[in-house]
Amino acid sequence: MLINDFFSIIQWQSDPGSIHATIEINPQHKIFEGHFPGQPVVPGVCMLQIIKEMLESELKKKLTLIQADHLKFLSMIDPKKTTRIYADLNFQQAEGSSILLIASLFNEGTVYMKMKGIFSDSL
Repeated sequence: MLINDFFSIIQWQSDPGSIHATIEINPQHKIFEGHFPGQPVVPGVCMLQIIKEMLESELKKKLTLIQADHLKFLSMIDPKKTTRIYADLNFQQAEGSSILLIASLFNEGTVYMKMKGIFSDSL
């Protein structure tokens, strides 16, 4: 888990089927020593993990990403310049234990990542 280590939730608002949050990235996290020395960048897999952990927290269950139709990393997050980002997640229950999700991470007009995918808790 990355929450309260790699990132923290500063503000959280949830309604049925949506989450809007303000996130603070820890620019001192050890992951930036290797990704990349002298020019740190938030790894795409960490962006995806942030979204997954937020959804798990809201639904109070462990989830597995089973399908990602659209997963786009559009801009890099440089933790030397940007530590605060915003997340919007919109989700709905689908067939069985599947959860459809549309999500994005952004800040001041810059979209870092957006995705459309399906998570499941039955794996």
